[in-house]
Amino acid sequence: MGRRRDDLVERSLSTLMSFKPTYMLAAAALIAGAFAFTPHAGAAPAPPGIPDDSMSTVVSAHNVRTIDVTAYRYSFEPETITVHEGEPVTLVLTSKDVTHGIADADLGIANTVILKGKKSTVTFTPKKLGTFKVHCSVFCGIGHGNMMLTVKVIK
Repeated sequence: MGRRRDDLVERSLSTLMSFKPTYMLAAAALIAGAFAFTPHAGAAPAPPGIPDDSMSTVVSAHNVRTIDVTAYRYSFEPETITVHEGEPVTLVLTSKDVTHGIADADLGIANTVILKGKKSTVTFTPKKLGTFKVHCSVFCGIGHGNMMLTVKVIK
C-alpha cells in the first residue's frame, strides 16, 4: 500500500510540475499588465501663485476661454480647471494613449470622445457655482473609475 501511495504522489507531482511554467507565464503577464495600467507620476506642478490650468488657457477673439486638456493613464492634465459662471469655455481635448471621453449634464458638457492623437473640442457655459467631478465617459482600462477632471465654477 505504501508503494502505491508513493507512485500516486509521484504522478501527481509530475502532473503539477508540467503546468508550472504555464502558471508562471500567466502570473508574469498579469503582473506586467497591471503595471502597464498603473498611474505614474505626471508633469511638474505649476509654479506657486499660478493656477494649474492658467498655462494652457487662451481667450479667443469671441471672448470664449479655451483650455487645453490632455487625457492619459487614468488622469486629465491639468487635473483641475477653474471657470467662471455664465462665461463660455472651450475645452481642447487630446489623448496620449487610448480613447477616452468626457461628459457632464450639470455643466452642459456634451458627450465628447477623445481619440488618441486627435483634437476634440467641446464648448460649454457653466450655469451653477460649485466643484464638479467629471469622469471619463469611455472605458479606458483598469484605472478608468478613478479618472476624473475637477471643474471649479466661480463667480
